[in-house]
Amino acid sequence: MPHARNRNPSPIPEVTWDTGLKEMNETWKGAIACLGVAVFFVMTIGIIYWQVVDQPNKNWILRGTFSGLIWERRTHSLVIQTLSEEKTYAEIDVGNVGNPDIEVPFVRNLCWLNKTEFCYTWDSVAEVKISLEMNEETETECYSMTWTPVHCHVELKDCFSMTNVSWYGGASVRGQTWPINDQNVTMQPFIVSDLKDNPSGFGSALERYFLGSSGVAVLVSPDNPLQLGVDSRQQFCLQSLPSMERLPLQYTVCVAHDVKAAHQEAMRQLSQPSRRLPNMKALWLPFWKLLTNVDSGPKVERELRTFSNRLRRHQLGEGVISLSEHSTTLLSDMDHDYLNIRKRGMSKRLTRDLPLVKLLNISITLSPFLGVDTTQFHTSLMEGTEAYWLSLPSAPQGQLVPVMSQWRGKFCVKLNITNPGAVSWFLDRVGSLQAHLGMEHIMLEGGERNVFEEQALRPPQTLGGDKYISLLADLAARIGDSTIMTAGTRSSHKPLFVRMTSLQSDWSPMGLKGIIPSLLHHSLLGYNFLIPDAVALCLETWSRMRSCSFAGWKSQPFSPLSASTPLPGSAGRTGNAEVCGQREREKQDKGLDSVKFTKSTMSCFLQICLRVQVQR
Repeated sequence: MPHARNRNPSPIPEVTWDTGLKEMNETWKGAIACLGVAVFFVMTIGIIYWQVVDQPNKNWILRGTFSGLIWERRTHSLVIQTLSEEKTYAEIDVGNVGNPDIEVPFVRNLCWLNKTEFCYTWDSVAEVKISLEMNEETETECYSMTWTPVHCHVELKDCFSMTNVSWYGGASVRGQTWPINDQNVTMQPFIVSDLKDNPSGFGSALERYFLGSSGVAVLVSPDNPLQLGVDSRQQFCLQSLPSMERLPLQYTVCVAHDVKAAHQEAMRQLSQPSRRLPNMKALWLPFWKLLTNVDSGPKVERELRTFSNRLRRHQLGEGVISLSEHSTTLLSDMDHDYLNIRKRGMSKRLTRDLPLVKLLNISITLSPFLGVDTTQFHTSLMEGTEAYWLSLPSAPQGQLVPVMSQWRGKFCVKLNITNPGAVSWFLDRVGSLQAHLGMEHIMLEGGERNVFEEQALRPPQTLGGDKYISLLADLAARIGDSTIMTAGTRSSHKPLFVRMTSLQSDWSPMGLKGIIPSLLHHSLLGYNFLIPDAVALCLETWSRMRSCSFAGWKSQPFSPLSASTPLPGSAGRTGNAEVCGQREREKQDKGLDSVKFTKSTMSCFLQICLRVQVQR
């Protein structure tokens, strides 16, 4: 079969033009792709520059009718200002949350559908939710802030700046200042403590409320444990406790046109629906503190009569003689001995005429503590009433074991104030003393200490923090309207008196110079019925107490009431705190001459007249 010949006789090979055109098209496509990548890169750089560099330092988060919440990204601060940015109400530093070295360029609202709420997850550490509530009647705006940890054992800390703002409120401290800007308090649990055991702690009146001179009020939630620290003239900080439960840091910031309106709004949220007044007769009587070191009830009675006679002899006026818990216990035991002797039918000449104490106006001191070496405690164990005392189970289903702690140098147990039977037992004890001593005023001490937290034990939910003080205030109100508490928190509406923090006997801020700041501080928190405490000028040791001719202050209770609730005969109340100097007796029989010297010299008494009007 013949082969087919090539019809192209030319020696030059044929060229395919389609291949060149395809290569040329691919080159143009590559150039266009590179140009697109370059444009995208430039756009990305521009967007990043716009978000990081060219963004404003401030971002509005929420806006009200006259104020707004601003986020300052460089300082990691939340700032509440007027809409015109002419006035700053508060500046809150939150830079400790997450990594403070990393700038947060922009805060995106996850709750953008609701114009009065702001939600955000901060650096995968905490979730923050802020809600705005506006009250047109009072012309106030409140920002409720809740920081919730995302993980366990996370400390949340917000600090309020003191720049151009004077802050008031919080808790009483030794060396009270007004305002609190000059205080310096290390970070510690924000609970009432016994200043005798913890001088650097918080004592007397405590409320989770702070008032700023710019017209801002801070109300901290009472449901969660809290720590507080104050850096003098810089800031005060609120800090949550790290725990497995991921406890939130929750507070509300209310702003108004002036500080008066802010305070009234805070009081409206803090106050109870009704408020009762205590026995106003106590406002006109001075309280004399009797310090004596004796070991029996008859000796207490003799010292009491002697002291009362001295007051009458030198015409120092009617007043109330305050007995310590030790003297009250001795008189109570003396009463039981007297009753036992009468039951045995012994001669009346061998008994003490205890009812004569009723002729004196005395004030006794009680506490919820009971010594473990007392007959009453042993009786309660034998009767199976160990639930009357704060206890913990020995096993998950085991028997209750009372928790022991120290009180006045002795091992004691503390009354379980959540047990109705224990409350009834305590009220019966007070009623028995009232029947045999005839006292009108009762001082309740010992509510400040939390025996569980002192021993690193987990308290019951009903007794965490300062809840014991609130329950003790309820018990005090049931005793009568002449009861005096040594601490107050969330109980300003009850008909009770509050004893102020003890002061030193000098003119320092720890002494007389701190009376007016303490008075203003208590009044701001709503505790208007106060009794100053007394401090002996002689050495406060039991071995020297008997050598003191006279002990303590003659302190006149006072009440800085508002003009809307005046006392009889005046719009306010003038209070006196007279300090009597003491001279140690070289001999026991010279005590009377020492009192005469005290009476005859005007320099012995320093009269301090306090007239304060606090507009509530």
